[in-house]
Amino acid sequence: MSLHGNESIKKDHDECELITPVRSQGTLWLDVKKYRKVVGYTLGLASAILLYGYDNVIVGTVSGMPPFQEDFGSRLDDKWILPSSWLALWNLSSPLGAMAGAVAGGWLQDKIGRRPALGISSFLSAIGVAIMFCSYLPDDINGRRGCFLAGKLFQGVSIGAVVTSAQTYMSEILPPSLRGSGMAFFPVFTLLGQLTGALVIFGSLDSKKGYAIAFGSQWPFSFVPIVVAFFMPESPAYYVRNRKMEQALRAQSRLDPPGTDTKVVVDKIQLDIEHEEKSGRSTFMDCLHKRNFRRTFIVMWANSLTAIFGLPLLAKASYFLQIVGMKANLSIIFLILGIVLGLLANVVSVWLVSRVGRRPLILGSLGVSALLWLSMGIANCFEGKAVTWTAVSMMLVIITCGVGVWPASFAVSGETSALQLRAKTQGIGWMVQAFGTAASGIALPYIFNPDQGNLRGKVGFTYVASCLLGAAVSWFLVPEMKGRSIAEIDRMFELELPARQFKAWRGESEELAAVPHDRY
Repeated sequence: MSLHGNESIKKDHDECELITPVRSQGTLWLDVKKYRKVVGYTLGLASAILLYGYDNVIVGTVSGMPPFQEDFGSRLDDKWILPSSWLALWNLSSPLGAMAGAVAGGWLQDKIGRRPALGISSFLSAIGVAIMFCSYLPDDINGRRGCFLAGKLFQGVSIGAVVTSAQTYMSEILPPSLRGSGMAFFPVFTLLGQLTGALVIFGSLDSKKGYAIAFGSQWPFSFVPIVVAFFMPESPAYYVRNRKMEQALRAQSRLDPPGTDTKVVVDKIQLDIEHEEKSGRSTFMDCLHKRNFRRTFIVMWANSLTAIFGLPLLAKASYFLQIVGMKANLSIIFLILGIVLGLLANVVSVWLVSRVGRRPLILGSLGVSALLWLSMGIANCFEGKAVTWTAVSMMLVIITCGVGVWPASFAVSGETSALQLRAKTQGIGWMVQAFGTAASGIALPYIFNPDQGNLRGKVGFTYVASCLLGAAVSWFLVPEMKGRSIAEIDRMFELELPARQFKAWRGESEELAAVPHDRY
């Protein structure tokens, strides 16, 4: 199919705005019914997010299983322990692998497409599972440890590519009215995967090779995204960028609601991409070029917000509460309770992000979280109810951030970048998130552990500072893009509007006329 002239495309673009209005006037349920095909494929992609959350718990918690400690550890004072050097390597291997996988996944998507990238990375995840499953077979203890390390690293690389592919695809097919709710699937299904993994670990505690059973249970979660990738259409934006217009029309027709003029929708995508292509090529260096750096940095910042509000510490709730003074069995109950409360909060956020802007959710929840962390720090300055309030305040933080900054950060990350740079920008964003996880994993024990910083529950004061800093930076940096089309977002960044002016911008004709045609 030949490319249309600019005048024809502009006409079709305007018609498309009339057929598919940018701002939905209906409820979330009405939008779900209208775009039921897109919602169906988004739910299918949630299996990739489920794999991400499940892997986090299985690989991260297995070191606490007695059979694993016996097969991979050594005896010290009649107890099985895991050497600190190997434990540190295992803790770092997954996030480091995810950093490499996120960047590689962003590159691979633009080379072969979103569908093949998702399918291949999911298959590689199954191989990573196989390596970990077989890690107990070597006779030499260091061989077993090295095999487990290789499996964790390989699995981290594949998971990084999986989640990058899933987020890129979802951000490209979701209409503006459902973009925030669709992106909120990430924390929802991450926690659902973690809850499932925690239950599997709990049920395998008494098995002699329970950790191997836990590893093997990841295979179904690895293969489901492969099946989803086989049946879902390729992203129309990918086809348009590669000038495969016939394929783009066929793919878009599988996503559109009944009665939609698919050709007009594809022409609108083409207009957006051709406008962006005037800025140059689609490379990682283009993401960091002056004309795109602001958008890339916003994505990087959005992916940093989970570490800023305290998710890495909340994920270690069981161990941390034991350090504060809680009994081991009760701390595990609080860990599971935290996952359940976070999951319920994230479910609420699927509706909330469709009604409330990103900035209010981010700023409001970070402010409330700062107060909760402050109360936890103050409580730990006194004896008495410090342990109980520490657990309660952590549960309140996960609820607050679960309906606010956590899902909103995924929405911002998914809609900020230019369409032609989306895959690579998402790769950079997930690399930053993995780096934040790795850095927190190294730093936190030195802050609250009794043998180092010994802050214990006073670590809450640290997160007061990070939440307030996060709110301040977000106020100046993160724009409001709820309900905006790709063209509108492009134009507002071209005009270099301050973040606080995005919400009020109405796209007046005189502003559009002021934008040079050859400027990104």
